[in-house]
Amino acid sequence: MDGSTLRTRRGLGETVLLAAIVMLTGSAIAADSQNVGAAIKPVLSQELANVPGKNLTAVVVTYGPGGKSPRHHHAGSVFAYVLSGSIRSQVSGQGPARVYKTGEAFFEPPGSEHLVSENASVAEPASLLAVFVSDTGAQLTVLDH
Repeated sequence: MDGSTLRTRRGLGETVLLAAIVMLTGSAIAADSQNVGAAIKPVLSQELANVPGKNLTAVVVTYGPGGKSPRHHHAGSVFAYVLSGSIRSQVSGQGPARVYKTGEAFFEPPGSEHLVSENASVAEPASLLAVFVSDTGAQLTVLDH
């Protein structure tokens, strides 16, 4: 794969993750006062023709140095892939928080709570692509209080 193709795929991945977050929350997480240093960029939202009533949504979440998101949960299933930097994540029922580096991924099953979601670095930015499979029209992300 040449550099141009890699940059295009990376840009698409970042766009998908942001789109997913925006669709999940109804707005960018960065707009929420509880989200410090996080930005969400929608990438794709598509009904799944072979799975009636389900939608695939992708967004890119970018955390500035020390950036984080508040506790939250999602509709449906979420696959997350770290595009750059390192992301500290903890999902209920999956053990303690863990740091995922560029090229690593994690899964959030339906009904789980995302307890920790943050940039593991206070010096460098980090980003991830989040891909959601949920009921069509569902609110993808709900902040927990």
